[in-house]
Amino acid sequence: MIRLAIADDHPIVREGLRRIVSEDGGLSVAGEASTARELFRLLAAVAVDLVLLDVSMPGATFIDTLRTLRERHPTVKVLVLSAFPEDQWALRALQSGASGYLTKDHSPEQLVEAIRRVACGRRYVSESMAERLAGMAVESRTRAPHEMLSDREFEVLRALGSGLMVKEVARNLGLSTKTVSTYRARLLEKMGLESKADLVRYVSTHGLLN
Repeated sequence: MIRLAIADDHPIVREGLRRIVSEDGGLSVAGEASTARELFRLLAAVAVDLVLLDVSMPGATFIDTLRTLRERHPTVKVLVLSAFPEDQWALRALQSGASGYLTKDHSPEQLVEAIRRVACGRRYVSESMAERLAGMAVESRTRAPHEMLSDREFEVLRALGSGLMVKEVARNLGLSTKTVSTYRARLLEKMGLESKADLVRYVSTHGLLN
């Protein structure tokens, strides 16, 4: 029996996932969480084999949640479920310890297949993402500027690109305003841009908030 924890801040999504899992005799839901804090309390209290982790859960940034989960519970597998396209988060999720990445537009059958593959110690990504990963070494020179950023730089880029002020970004990401200002300057230099307005246009053009 594969014991699952469902971590998603939307009750309807959690209910749908629970129903899908309950229809498979080899899977069971050990608990649910709507925030990062709830997830870590759950993992400390019950035995879990695999976490279905949403990208947009409140309480901490996605990458921080994922890394903390892997540090505290190294034997627990993580399958990321996301409404964001693979080209935005899949690679970063895998690099930070996730074993698989599945967008929410896939079928229940594909979800169950992904759960079983990850639970067995294998990785799960779509065929198109697998091809992209395989060819990434030879494509590195043509990758988009945002794909070359660190995880934290990417988070700051998305936050600034959404129109937030430096103080708001600092508060949301748990950073100082000085640190965010430093990141902003670094982003402008790395990406060859001149102003925050350029960052906003870049984020909008590349659909990084979709």
